[in-house]
Amino acid sequence: MAAISKAVITAAGDLQKNIPMQTLVDQNGETKSVLQIILDEVYQAGVADVALVVRPGTQKAYREAAGAAGKQLFFIEQPAQEGYAHAVYCAKDFAKNDSFLHLVDDHLYVSQRGASCAEQLMQAAEAESCSISAVQTTPEHCLHYYGAVGGRRLPQQKNLYQINDIIEKPTPTEAEHRLIVSGLQRGSYLCFFGMHVFSPTVMEQLCHRFERSQDKPPRFLSGILLELSRCEKYLACELAGNRFEIASKYGLFQAQLALALEGKEQNQVLSLLLDQLATHQLQDSR
Repeated sequence: MAAISKAVITAAGDLQKNIPMQTLVDQNGETKSVLQIILDEVYQAGVADVALVVRPGTQKAYREAAGAAGKQLFFIEQPAQEGYAHAVYCAKDFAKNDSFLHLVDDHLYVSQRGASCAEQLMQAAEAESCSISAVQTTPEHCLHYYGAVGGRRLPQQKNLYQINDIIEKPTPTEAEHRLIVSGLQRGSYLCFFGMHVFSPTVMEQLCHRFERSQDKPPRFLSGILLELSRCEKYLACELAGNRFEIASKYGLFQAQLALALEGKEQNQVLSLLLDQLATHQLQDSR
């Protein structure tokens, strides 16, 4: 796979419209919008061109939320709310015949090593020369939030898996029957991280489904990715990091806490947390 120079960020869903404008304090102690933090992740990985798929009439708000990076963005409007797969399909003219990094705007990614999550994933994709989806070990009670994969760990690889099945938001019963991965703790599954590197085949499949197929167009990507796993090499990769779905309850709080604890002001944050816990315990004891 050639070096990846493009990224597509989807931000057109009903629940996504206000998320990128939220502000957090990043690892460097700087107050930034969620969108700016996501763009930092992308640009630091070496991506040159970034397209944002948005709802009609929202470009100005997103450009302002992006700060200085807003001038560099390509904006693509999803004309109607036809689902996640359609949002990615809308970027077909931007992606052309190139591989691309894909992220969603309602997730934040916090690396646990020097390289960012996007850098780790792109390095793996270029080394393996194939599409790779980032995954995270996820407990059974959270399955209804994510797409999940089944597969086998590659020989002599601690974090790469050959994908053999994919289910969108599986039930625990479905997961137990089809998505067991050897080596994972019982009740844990590999769920999508909200970050992928896609070969041109993914966009070709989307174009076929939305332009030429007589079948009902898909709303999610999971079916497309299952097809991908059956026609070419497609892997899952556990990254040294975590994803935080900031649209979920307390998601923004969890993301902020993770950024703070991985940042340069970690000691100050820990001190504040300990003070708060001590105050809470004292009040409870009265």
